[in-house]
Amino acid sequence: MRAFVFPGQGSQKVGMGVDLAQASAAAREVFEEVDDALGQKLSAIMAEGPEDQLTLTENAQPAIMANAIAVLRVLEKEGGITLASVADCVAGHSLGEYTALCAAGAFSLSDTGRLLKLRGQAMQAAVPVGVGAMCALLGADLEKAQALADAAAQGQVCQVANDNDPTQVVLSGHREAIERAVAQVKDHGIKRGVLLPVSAPFHCDLMQPAADAMADALEATPPAALRLPIYANVTAAAVTDPSQEQRLLVEQVCGRVRWRESVLAMRAAGIEHFVELGGKVLGPMIGRIDGEARVTSVVTINDIEALAKEIG
Repeated sequence: MRAFVFPGQGSQKVGMGVDLAQASAAAREVFEEVDDALGQKLSAIMAEGPEDQLTLTENAQPAIMANAIAVLRVLEKEGGITLASVADCVAGHSLGEYTALCAAGAFSLSDTGRLLKLRGQAMQAAVPVGVGAMCALLGADLEKAQALADAAAQGQVCQVANDNDPTQVVLSGHREAIERAVAQVKDHGIKRGVLLPVSAPFHCDLMQPAADAMADALEATPPAALRLPIYANVTAAAVTDPSQEQRLLVEQVCGRVRWRESVLAMRAAGIEHFVELGGKVLGPMIGRIDGEARVTSVVTINDIEALAKEIG
């Protein structure tokens, strides 16, 4: 059994999608459609930068999605396969859940681009710059991370934002609380704490204004029927009902990304092969969660051809 998975923020880099667009008309069409939907030349920022523009949350989120869907469209059109025929489920990390829904037919490409642009803008606007922060805890499991978050909070928000794998957990909240957490890592038996270069504290209660904005946006553009089950970030369980997934997408803005548990749940359901489209971020995490799982990262045209040959 096989799952297709889609990366989250942080996997963007200047030059993304350029080689693919040169090699395939199917990829070019994806980038053009997203540009048209957003009314901006996002593909030019992806190709040429500047990096600070690409890193802006409102650009990074639709860019990462567009890149992954371009890989999928090339695989489908030039490999002559459909996702539903070669995958048993989909999942994505944070914004990647929207990419997964697009891949599974629940959102059109244009709507996914618009939703992610809005999501990025709403997340950025939810907290004034400098008020919030995030840190990665290396050598931390969920239990140690939770104890550290509780100790560092001191009346402020300090929450587990991402449970990525058995060695990496991310905290999010007020900047002072996150800085206290980084300073206290050794007291909690954690190897290192690293402040992350993010512009807002994602996946914590400070994001409630963004969750409210997404509730309105998803009311206007609800997900349609899914061709495949999706493992939702906030429940780490398979979802097939579009209205349930709509609620979970709103919860996801403030909720924890339960990636480690999602991978374990997919493994328990019989998934043996994970295919990451458009990045090489989730693959190493999956390897650390379960060393028996098989992972293929697909980014380049050569990667796509090799996968099409294997699964076609």
